Order: sequence, then C-alpha cells, then structure tokens
Amino acid sequence: MSKPVVVWLLLSLIWGSTWLFIKLGLQDLPPFTFAGVRFVIAASILLCVIAARRVPLPRARRDWLLIALTGVMAFSVNYGLLFWGEQRTSSGLAAILQTIIPAFGLVIAHYYLPDERITLWKVCGIALGMAGVALIFSDQASVEEGKSALAGSAAIVVGAFGVAYSNVLVKARARHIEPAALAAGQMIFGLVPLLLAGVMFEGDPFKLRWTPLAVLSLLYLALVGSAIAFLMFYWLVRNMDVTKTMLIPLVTPPIAVFLGWLVLGEGLTWRTAAGALGIMSGIALIVTRKKKELEAATTAAVAVAPVKECETS
Repeated sequence: MSKPVVVWLLLSLIWGSTWLFIKLGLQDLPPFTFAGVRFVIAASILLCVIAARRVPLPRARRDWLLIALTGVMAFSVNYGLLFWGEQRTSSGLAAILQTIIPAFGLVIAHYYLPDERITLWKVCGIALGMAGVALIFSDQASVEEGKSALAGSAAIVVGAFGVAYSNVLVKARARHIEPAALAAGQMIFGLVPLLLAGVMFEGDPFKLRWTPLAVLSLLYLALVGSAIAFLMFYWLVRNMDVTKTMLIPLVTPPIAVFLGWLVLGEGLTWRTAAGALGIMSGIALIVTRKKKELEAATTAAVAVAPVKECETS
C-alpha cells in the first residue's frame, strides 16, 4: 500500500472520529468555549510550524481583511453553530448534515468563479442533497426532543453554509496565500468571537468542568483533528490526485455514524438514514461530475501542449 493511500485512510479516519470527540467533550464543556480553546491550541501549533518553516505571511491589507472575514465564517460561525448544534443531535447526524457543504459551495461558486458554473448535473446533485436535509429535518421535528433537535440540525446546516462561502472566497481570492499562514490566520480571527461568546454566555472558562475526558477530547481535536490533519491534508493534495482527495467527505460520515453507534449507542431512524443517503448521493454526483470535468480539462491541456511547443519552436 502506497504512502498517499495510507495518509488518505488515516485522514479519513481522523476526520470521521472528530465528531465522536466533539460529542464526548460536550458532555462537560459548553460549545463556544470548547470550540474556542480547541483553536487556541491548534493555531499555536500552526504558528510554530510557520516559524520553523519560515512560511511567508501576507503583507497586503486586503489579504488580512479576507483572512479575517473567512476566518469568522469558517471558524466562528461554522464551528460555533456546529458545537452548539451537536449538543442537540447525535454525532453521526452532525457529520451527515455537514456533508452538504459542497452543495452550498457549488451554488455560491457560480457567482464568484467563472470556471465553476452550475450545470444540470450539479443542480440534480444539489436537489438530492437538499431533499435529504429536508427529510432529516422532518425526522428531527418528530423526535421526543422536538424543537431542540430541529434547532440543532438547522444550526449545523447554517454553519455549513458559512464555511462553504468561506471556501469559495478563499478559492477566488486567496490562492496566493500560503496554506499554513491562511489556516493559522483564519483560526486566530475565528477563535476570538468564540471565546467572547463563551465568556458572555457560558461564564469563566477556568471554572468549567475540565474533566479528564473533556481535556482528552480537547487535545485530540486540537492536535490530531486540526493541526496534524491540516498538515496531512496539504501533503496529500501535493502527492495524490485531487479528485481522490475530494472523496474524503463521502467517507467520513459513515465512520462517524459507526463510531457514534459503537461508543455512544447512537442509532438512526429510517428517515434519517434515507436523508443521509440522499445527501451523500447528491454529493457523490457532484464529486463525480467535478472529477470528469477535471479529467477533461487535463486531457485538453495535454492535447494543446504539443501545439504550443510547435508555435514557440
């Protein structure tokens, strides 16, 4: 088994397991403080990596404004709502609902990225995904927790929209920024609102229930789920076909559901399972179409290359 395949499998397992550790940590810690402290630790590690590797930092004011905006959307909004929502849903369901991110991203990208226009196939994928979300919402509204479960599910989906918007802005305007500098900057700007919300609504962070399980969950999420996973992902992007890395979001929800069932005894109703199938089928359709588009673009580039060579010789 090649090294890229091993890294791909490990990364899928790590991102599939983070949902379980979020749920475990939320047993003792409130959501905003929990998420904020996670990124304090993760950002500190990335800053050390930046210093050790002498990664260049952005100098333009507009780059820092973009990092701040996308950081608030990707970390404050997304993770704040995700942690708050997972208090009210199962870990597996939270992972399933976040899978809708690429569908949101396609709609937003249509207005920001000229090369990523919406096509009929993409519309079908988005429709499948949104139908799955609607089915899950209907199921959550009917469970015993009622409004709380539905509110948690809605919060996770809104957070997914926030990170999708952030991802499109980064792709459209921040390709020139080093990934490590971008991620660290986003975390720093994003963790500030999380910690402020924690102090305002959850109280003094030093007086919270810092149980061994809470600390273990926090360290796993910060060290493994954020810092190490980030470095693994960017290594993978450089050493594996990008279309294969796009499949990771399709693998992580089943892992999250399995771990939630194995460790926490979480289950799925038939409507949630059907909704999950709809979301993942829609995203699979989107991913396969993107894969074909990338392959077509690569083939066209290879075909044009000899012509260009003849023109310059």
